[in-house]
Amino acid sequence: MTEPGPREGVKPMKLDDLLGRNIYDVDEEPHIIVDYEKCDQCNAKPCLHLCPAGCYTLAEGRILFSYEGCLECGTCRAICPMDAVKWSYPKSGRGVFYRFT
Repeated sequence: MTEPGPREGVKPMKLDDLLGRNIYDVDEEPHIIVDYEKCDQCNAKPCLHLCPAGCYTLAEGRILFSYEGCLECGTCRAICPMDAVKWSYPKSGRGVFYRFT
């Protein structure tokens, strides 16, 4: 039996291209609340490196968060050593709609 390989003539898509196909129905109320005072005391800042959507950025030494492109994976809540992330799913019918094709 042969190993399955890449489909002939089909190029793999880059992650940014795949994420760009998603549809976002963004609610006015954020589904993630960040306690920036706790973030200021965090030296590791793992959210900068581990959020797959890149929702966390650093500006002038401080964490900035933008929920509009969130993939709703919960990584930020799980990896925050300061317990600074209050996370919930967006309201019903809101948030990210994944498109794989």
